[in-house]
Amino acid sequence: MPISWLLRPLRHRARKRLLAEPFPEAWLPILKGLPFYRALDERGQERIRDDLRVLIAEKEWEGCGGLELTDEIRVTIAAQASLLLMNIDHEYFYNVKTILVYPSAYRTMPRTDAAGVVQQGQANLGEAWQRGPVILSWDATLHWALDAKDGHNLVLHEFAHKLDMKTGAADGTRPLRDREQHAAWVATMTTEFNALRDAASRGRATVLDHYGATNPAEFFAVATECFFEKSARLRSRHPSLYALLSDYYQQDPAAPRRDA
Repeated sequence: MPISWLLRPLRHRARKRLLAEPFPEAWLPILKGLPFYRALDERGQERIRDDLRVLIAEKEWEGCGGLELTDEIRVTIAAQASLLLMNIDHEYFYNVKTILVYPSAYRTMPRTDAAGVVQQGQANLGEAWQRGPVILSWDATLHWALDAKDGHNLVLHEFAHKLDMKTGAADGTRPLRDREQHAAWVATMTTEFNALRDAASRGRATVLDHYGATNPAEFFAVATECFFEKSARLRSRHPSLYALLSDYYQQDPAAPRRDA
């Protein structure tokens, strides 16, 4: 029996004890400063509060580039990641063990190309590694967290990649219930991805960021950002894509909500 199965009862008991404790009062103002959280109903806010506590407790958090981690950083990141989990069966991003946070844009590691030439790392705002950490830049994380309607959210993007990776590869295909659902997912996502690639090649404005035309994995992450942040426009212009993501996340963010 895998050791992870043996540890499940211990982990479950630890989570139960954690959630039996009062929610830290110092974290509430941080949450209330996030527009997406204020827009949720009471049940949704409660789910976010519970899940973010588990994510903060169970993940390894590391400040990089001289950044000193604070409650604001952990709560802001964990709360947004929890939005993806709110209504789906999950195991708290079991494939994320470490979250690395830089103060701002950072350079990726240098790499050696096929000719043996060392290529300098690129400036980056975030990454999600297949068998590694989620990496985020704090200034971009905070900027996009405070604007819940611009269609960009670094945390949603990178943690959507981690959901995608649950199938073993980042390819934009989710773990699905049955063959029929899988066929519907592939058909819709392929059609929408190809349409975005065509629009991007023609320089045509779209509700979906053109970065989603890079590959199917980036399309899923970009579509997830748009689903939560430009929900009404996505539902109007891409109803099939909106319905697909609504079924997966079990949320309907385009429905009437509290004023943010």
